[in-house]
Amino acid sequence: MRTYTGDERRAVAFPLGGLGAGHVALGADGALRQWQLRSTPNHRGFLPDSFFALRVSSIEPPDDVCRLLRSAPIAPHPDPAPNVDDDHVPDAGNLPPWPPVTGTTFTAAYPFANVTYHDETLPVDVRLSAHTPFVPLDADASGLPLVSYAFTIHNRSRELRHGWLIASLQNGVGWDGVAPIDGVRSSGYGGNVNRRYRRQGVVMDNPTLPDDDPRAGEMLLWADRPAAVLPRSGGAAETLRFAEAVKLVTPVQLWDFSRARIDEALKSIPPTLTGGEGPSPAGQTWDAVLAIPFALAPGEDTTIEVVHAWYFPNRYVDWDQFGPERPYGKSKLWLGTHYATRFGGVLDVLDHYRANPVASRAWSDAVETLPEPLADVISAQGTLVRSPTIFRTEDGVVHGFEGGLGASTRNFNGDVGGSCPVDCNHVYNYEQALSRLFPQLGATMRDTEWSIAAAEGYLPHRAVLPTWLPQLHGVEIGGPAKPALDGMLGAVLKTYRSVRDGAGLDWLRGHWPALRTLLAYVRDTWDADGDGVLQGEQPVTYDIALHGPNMFVGCLWLAALRAAEDMGRLLGENAVADADRALFELASTGYDELLWNGEYYAQPPSGEAYDFGAGCLSDQLFGQWWANQLDLGHLLPAERVRTALAAIVRHNLRTGFEDHGYRVFADGDETGLVVCSWPRGGRPEVPLRYCDEVWTGVEYTVAALCLAEGLHTEGGNVLAALRRRHDGSRRNPFNEVECGDHYARAMAGWSVLDAVTGFRYNAATRALRVGAHDGTYPFVAGTGWGTFTVDGEHVTLDVRGGTLPTSSVEVVR
Repeated sequence: MRTYTGDERRAVAFPLGGLGAGHVALGADGALRQWQLRSTPNHRGFLPDSFFALRVSSIEPPDDVCRLLRSAPIAPHPDPAPNVDDDHVPDAGNLPPWPPVTGTTFTAAYPFANVTYHDETLPVDVRLSAHTPFVPLDADASGLPLVSYAFTIHNRSRELRHGWLIASLQNGVGWDGVAPIDGVRSSGYGGNVNRRYRRQGVVMDNPTLPDDDPRAGEMLLWADRPAAVLPRSGGAAETLRFAEAVKLVTPVQLWDFSRARIDEALKSIPPTLTGGEGPSPAGQTWDAVLAIPFALAPGEDTTIEVVHAWYFPNRYVDWDQFGPERPYGKSKLWLGTHYATRFGGVLDVLDHYRANPVASRAWSDAVETLPEPLADVISAQGTLVRSPTIFRTEDGVVHGFEGGLGASTRNFNGDVGGSCPVDCNHVYNYEQALSRLFPQLGATMRDTEWSIAAAEGYLPHRAVLPTWLPQLHGVEIGGPAKPALDGMLGAVLKTYRSVRDGAGLDWLRGHWPALRTLLAYVRDTWDADGDGVLQGEQPVTYDIALHGPNMFVGCLWLAALRAAEDMGRLLGENAVADADRALFELASTGYDELLWNGEYYAQPPSGEAYDFGAGCLSDQLFGQWWANQLDLGHLLPAERVRTALAAIVRHNLRTGFEDHGYRVFADGDETGLVVCSWPRGGRPEVPLRYCDEVWTGVEYTVAALCLAEGLHTEGGNVLAALRRRHDGSRRNPFNEVECGDHYARAMAGWSVLDAVTGFRYNAATRALRVGAHDGTYPFVAGTGWGTFTVDGEHVTLDVRGGTLPTSSVEVVR
C-alpha cells in the first residue's frame, strides 16, 4: 500500500463512486473535490460546504477542541506539471471557519482510500477509510451511486472524551455540475428541499424541476447511528456554529455517556439552532448537517460510518458528436442511467447497500500480495474504470469517452465533458482493465462496435449515440479522418478476448458474419495483391494515416488473423481457419523480411507526411502484446521480438525533456518512453504525429511485453519511471492524462499483471495456464476471480467470486 505524505499529497485525488454512476474525489489532504455525480466530466466541479469536522470535549479537565478533518491547502509546486489540474484546491483561501488539522497521511489500496489525520492538540486519533463497493465480475455490485466514509476515533488521552463528528453535504440538486457556486448560491438553485430521514439522515431533492430534467434527482446524507440533525443550514459558518452549540444535557447531568444514554438524549436535544424553513429561496440551496455523538473512555475507540448517496436518472447526449452536423432540432437524445433501472431513489440505494454487504476489501487484500510498483499499478487501474470516462446507459450497455476534458484539452476544446466521444475503437484497443474486471460489460462494447458496421464491412472508429441514429458511414470522422484500420483489427482481437472471458460461442456466432465481412474488407482494401502485407493509406490512433507497410498495423493484422483462426476452430469452421492460418504465415514472413533492419522493425521510406521511416516506434509490437494475452504465440521470430523490445527501451526511454512542440506529459528531468525516436537518423521533416510525447498507455504495453518476454530490467525501468512521474507531488497517481483526464488508453496497465503472473484462462476450452514464480497472486479470469498460489509445479486456486472450471492446468516456467 503506497503512502503519501508532505508535498506528495498535493495532486492526489482518489475517485470514489460506482462504475458508470458518477464520482467525487477524496484528496490526500482529506478534502472532497471533483464533484461529478451526474457523470459529466468536470475536474473543477466543486460542491461547497461538503466536508467533515470534529469537536472533542472533556468535562475535567475542561477542554473543547474543534478541527476540520482536512489539512490546510498545500502550497503550489514551484514548477507545476503541464496539462494537469489535480492539484487545484477549489476552496483555498475560503475554508470553513474551524482550523484544519496540522497534517495528513494518505494511503490507498483500491477501492479503499485512507486518511490519517495528525494534530497534537486533538486528544484523539482519527482515521478515515472511504470506499465504494467493488467486486470483480459484478458490475451491479460495483455500480452503486454511493460512497461510504468510515471514521475511526481513538481516545489516546487519560480522560473520558466526548464529542461530535460533523458531516455536512450541500443539496446539489439543480446544479448543472459546471456553474460556480458561491456558498449556497448558484444560478441553478431554488426550491431545494431537505427532509429528515428518521434520526440518522437527510434526503435532499428539488421538486420544482421537471421529472425529465437532467439535473433532477436526489441526494442523501446518512450516518449509521442517531445524530443531531440540522436539515437546513445556510452555509458552513452556520453549520459549525450549530456544532459548537449542540449539547447532550442528560449524559452530563448523570455522568452517563453510555451509547444507550446518548441515543436517548438525542430524542430531546435542545434546538440550539433551527436552520431555515421550507424550500430554499430562488438562487439558493440548503446544506444538510449531521452531528454524530460519541463518548470514549481512555484507550477506547469507535467507528462511525457516514454515507453519501445520489440518484440522477436522466442522462442525455450532452457532448458534441463527431461527423457532420445533424438536424435534430429540439430533440433530447435520451440515454438514461443504468442504476436507475435498479433503484427508485436514494433510499433504495441505501437500503440495498445495507442489505447486501460486499467484501470489497477482498480485492484490495489480493492486490497487496503483489510487489511494488506492480501493486500500485494494478490498484490504480480500478480508479480508471470508475472515473467519469466510463458510463453505463439505461440498457446496461457501457460506453466510454477517450477521457474527460480538462487541462490537457483546452488547446482545442473546453475543460468540461467527455473527450473525443464515443467508444473510440483505436484508443480502446489498449484498454484491458474494464474488459477484464467486468467482461460482460466489455462484451457490450463489442455488441455496439459490430452493430454500427457499414454495409461494406468496415467499422467507424466512433459510435454515435443513441445507436439508432445514423452512424459515421461515408463521412469524415475525425481523429483520424477515415475509419481507423488499427481499430478494426482490434475489434477482432477484443471479440476473441470476450470469447475467452466467457461470452460464449452463441455470442460469437452472432458476430461472426460481421467479423468475416470485416476481414474480407481489409483484404480487399489493403491487400489487393494477396501477399498478406497491407499497403496504402492506413488511418491509425495517432490521428493520421500511415502509408505503406509498417509493423504497427502489420503486427495487429497478424494477431487478428491468428485470433480469427482460433475462433474459426472453436466454431468448427476448419477450412476458414486453415485459410486464416495460411495467410498469417505468408504475412508474417512478408512483414519480417520487409521491415527488419537488424535491430527493430522500421518502415520503408515513403515520402508521405507523418510516416516514421527509419524510426523506432514504441508501438511496433503492439500486436504481439495482444497475442501474448490471447495465447496466440509469437507472431514474428521470437528472438527478433526480444531484440526489438530491447531497442525500443534503449532508444525511447528518455530522461530529460525540452520543449518539443507537442503536448507535454513528461518534462524537466523526468523519465518517460517517447512514442517514436530516430536513433539512426532520418527523422522526417513532418514526423509521426505525437512522436515526442509520452503516453502511459504505450508505456504499459511495452513494459508488459518486456516482462512477458523475459526482459525484466527493461520492463521494470519503464514501469518505475511512469509511477515516479505520478508520485502525487505534481501528477495524480489515480489520473493518467493524455487527450483528457482518466484517459482510456492508460487501462493497458492491467496487462502488466498478466505479464508478471503468466495467468491465462480460456473459458471456451477451460484451459488454464500460469507462468509465475512461486508465490501467491491475484487473478481475474472472466468467470471467476481470486488468488492462486504456485508451489513448484503445483497450482492452488482460491476462487473468491464466480467459478473457474478447468479441464487442464499448465505451469510454464
